[in-house]
Amino acid sequence: MATAPDIAAHYSDGGLLARLEAALRDDGADPGHPTAEQLAPYDQFHGRGLEATEDIAALMPAGPGQRLLDVGSGIGGPARYLARRFSCRVAGIDLTAEFCAVARALTRRLGQEGRAEFVWGDALAMPFAAAAFDGAYSMNVAMNIADKPGFYAGIARVLKPGRWLALSEVARGTGPAPEYPTPWAATEAQSFLSTPGETRAGLERAGFVVEKFRDTLDAALAYAARSRAAVERGEKPPHRAVFLIHGPSAPAMIANTARALKDGGLVPIELLARKR
Repeated sequence: MATAPDIAAHYSDGGLLARLEAALRDDGADPGHPTAEQLAPYDQFHGRGLEATEDIAALMPAGPGQRLLDVGSGIGGPARYLARRFSCRVAGIDLTAEFCAVARALTRRLGQEGRAEFVWGDALAMPFAAAAFDGAYSMNVAMNIADKPGFYAGIARVLKPGRWLALSEVARGTGPAPEYPTPWAATEAQSFLSTPGETRAGLERAGFVVEKFRDTLDAALAYAARSRAAVERGEKPPHRAVFLIHGPSAPAMIANTARALKDGGLVPIELLARKR
């Protein structure tokens, strides 16, 4: 079974900030003073990028002044987006130290230090007090976590009673098993996919009531089609984070994921749950 260092190594080989700065310069942006719009193709690592973040934000009953938790915060794109959208504060935690360092650097460059903070740590042992947050979310993270009961219980512990959790994940579908590598795993040993039913049942056992649950397969397939069309026109794809982070491995990862989505081996899901 993959260990935490194995998972972190899948996402980090050093030099991420330098690669991002080079990509921004190639886009015609100032890497020292980027805008949120210029960063969006790169700092939203999950499938469908900013579009998916906007969708899951629409599920969130968040408001001004609240404190939210981002579990698996990457380089901070969703946290910064939600802090702006809801005038709230977001604390992110991620297993990959380089992600946290880059997230902090970008947050400073956008002038959002007081709104978004990032902690290097394990989602199964979060260094936050009980009942510390008004809401929590996690985007495409649980696929790397074998201990789903521990994952859900840890989030429940740091949420105030009656508060919410929004999740977007890639779940195991009924079709053929995906081939690897994928953006979240170099091999099957790093991937811990649950079915939609297992996800719902696990949350309920951890003390959540699932209020909304949907698959977003059609949206994922449509986004992929638009991305392919953009590339065929000679444009850059709208979502470039996988290329930024995984470099030469990215085309195979994207192709394997697209095939599994089309064949039914993978199904993306979004849900809103509430702590009892």
